Amino acid sequence: MPDQRLNKLAKLLVNYSTEVKPGDFVFISCDEVAKPWMVEVVKEAVKAGAHVETVLSSQDVAEARLKYSSENQLLHENVLMKTMLENADVWISAWADRNTKTNSKVDVNKLKLSSKGAASWRKIYSEKMGDGSLRWCGTQYPTYADAQEASMSFSDYEEFVYGAGLLDFEDPVAEWKRVSAEQERWVKYLDTKKELHFISEGTDIKVNVNGRKWINCDGRVNFPDGEIFTSPVEDGVNGVITFSFPGIYMGKEIEGIVLHVENGKVVTATATKGEELLKALLETDEGAVRFGEVAIGTNYGIKEFTRNMLFDEKIGGTIHMAIGDSMPEAGGQNRSTIHWDMLCDMRSGGKIYADGELFYENGKFIDSILEKYNL
Repeated sequence: MPDQRLNKLAKLLVNYSTEVKPGDFVFISCDEVAKPWMVEVVKEAVKAGAHVETVLSSQDVAEARLKYSSENQLLHENVLMKTMLENADVWISAWADRNTKTNSKVDVNKLKLSSKGAASWRKIYSEKMGDGSLRWCGTQYPTYADAQEASMSFSDYEEFVYGAGLLDFEDPVAEWKRVSAEQERWVKYLDTKKELHFISEGTDIKVNVNGRKWINCDGRVNFPDGEIFTSPVEDGVNGVITFSFPGIYMGKEIEGIVLHVENGKVVTATATKGEELLKALLETDEGAVRFGEVAIGTNYGIKEFTRNMLFDEKIGGTIHMAIGDSMPEAGGQNRSTIHWDMLCDMRSGGKIYADGELFYENGKFIDSILEKYNL
């Protein structure tokens, strides 16, 4: 019998996050290890009246493709993903690993080429998310490998995953609607601002957000959720940012990342570990040296770093910035085949100013600021 929280998650993803309607074409995908999750989501989507197609992938197959493909083969477009996303009204996916180190010995250039090969379907995904014709939500299915990566027992990791999604509440949807209302107040505040200034240890960076829309992440795109984000003006980022936690890219770890930025472009990039991969990622394409996202994590139920950006980027008291593809729904215009988030801790002395006004300090919003604006 499946965990009841898994059934709650499936119902939430179908009925709240993506609001599946009768007649929708719903594409559902995950690794083979997450098959119990797929069964529950398919069940709920079909009950909602959807036409459902599924793709069950395999880490072993993906590894073999990366290891033995030529450059030309890696650059070839993924016809299946392209076709699915061209036709889908809804895409629901889950991340789940049998082995988090599968790609640790794969040549970094092959990882970069594989990212380029995803360009055709990523373009469709980005455009359809931007114009609202695709409703997507990605989530985590707990596995032993991901529990080990997070330095937790499997049972503790299950509690962590489902707890971060508020699935232990009798009515998780009501809880996420409450979160949404709280975050919307800060979205309205930031929508009126032109420039953010982030200051923390090793970080002093200004980000132009003039005319960009802030997005309230309340469980309708990533799940679990808990962040507010926008896409910076493409040439409007200046300063230096030090990322406090390791960056994880396709199973490879990059530590001690420091980026110097001028007029939106990363001009110097260093890392204490994995610098070769960092520089290779920045050379992926023309848009990879610019930022596609700046965000503030708001899920204070997520307190520890787990090497899984779905959770880590939501940690209450952190910010993250992503190089590469931006979000059209936020007004972003930078295009790239990658979108890679990196995380900065703000809980010890961190400050954020909006047009010179301090509204965030030591990892928390200053609520009295909202009263000033009657929000």
